[in-house]
Amino acid sequence: MIIGTVKEIKNHEYRVGLTPESVAELVGRGHTVLVQRSAGAGIGADDETYEAAGAELQDTAAEVFARAEMIVKVKEPQPVETAMLREGQVLFTYLHLAPDPEQTRALVASGAICIAYETVTAANGSLPLLKPMSQVAGRMSIQAGATALEKAHGGRGVLLGGVPGVRPARVVIVGGGVVGFNAAQMAVGLGANVTILDRSADVLESHAKHFESRANTAYSTRTRLLQLLTTADLVIGAVLIPGAAAPKLVKREDLSIMQPGAVLVDVAIDQGGCFETSRPTTHADPTYEVDGIVHYCVANMPGAVARTSTYALNNVTLPFAMQIADRGWRGALKADAHLAQGLNVWNGQITNKPVADALGYDFTALEAALA
Repeated sequence: MIIGTVKEIKNHEYRVGLTPESVAELVGRGHTVLVQRSAGAGIGADDETYEAAGAELQDTAAEVFARAEMIVKVKEPQPVETAMLREGQVLFTYLHLAPDPEQTRALVASGAICIAYETVTAANGSLPLLKPMSQVAGRMSIQAGATALEKAHGGRGVLLGGVPGVRPARVVIVGGGVVGFNAAQMAVGLGANVTILDRSADVLESHAKHFESRANTAYSTRTRLLQLLTTADLVIGAVLIPGAAAPKLVKREDLSIMQPGAVLVDVAIDQGGCFETSRPTTHADPTYEVDGIVHYCVANMPGAVARTSTYALNNVTLPFAMQIADRGWRGALKADAHLAQGLNVWNGQITNKPVADALGYDFTALEAALA
């Protein structure tokens, strides 16, 4: 198979779909890998390193899209990229379609086979291709929130861990999944007062055992959330419904009960955000204020630590990319029911039910695509 990877063009996105090591693995299995020049610059991988790994360098993204049978990326294709997709071409990347009707429309029109990292499953029901970026984003959410709390950035002027004689910041983490757990680890490590909200008794028990007295856990209800908002310095939105738009848990009117200069960090922004007042921001302009509350809603947080993120991502995506390359997309999806869950768009049709429901499309069952 001819596989291509291009330089990411989303604002301040420095990750790359394939590392030189991943290229070498694919080439070693008899595949051709096209890499756009300078695609790996953001992770410190120069063109010579890619050539040494067996890649064929291409000057432009258009050349890669024109020749490649499968495009491996990191972020969802931007409009100029969706315009280069063609019928029958495989796109393997993060898509997050439920809150993005424009991208969905373009992918449907392209006729491409679009396999989303974020809906590939594992035997235990987890999302293995989302997990490493959730780990990164969860940890980064505390760094970002701590910075946003500084007075110079519009925050309350509160140090996350406090100092002797002055209380630490109160951090509320809404959602105890991978993002929430990693956020809690960072916040606890910095000495903050941490409360984790979730609706799973198993998750709450697990976190209570792990953190012991270093963090509080609470069953998530509307009443409990509002109580915590009144004293919170930093709120992390870490709620995920696989493939679907995130629920709006903090309403616009709730901001009025929060302390001026408190910070909301919405890690669910890729899926539309779990705060009603959230809208996507960029690393270039990461925050904005609504009713005196600072919002941080960067949609590609892990892109800021591109080298760590790219290698963590390739660790989990490469085995699936090799399956697709070795067997063809249909053969790979037939052989692996968990990879098959990643198919979101096929032949101009939506094959992921949460996406179809969220955007008003007719749903086409996987069996039809794999027949």
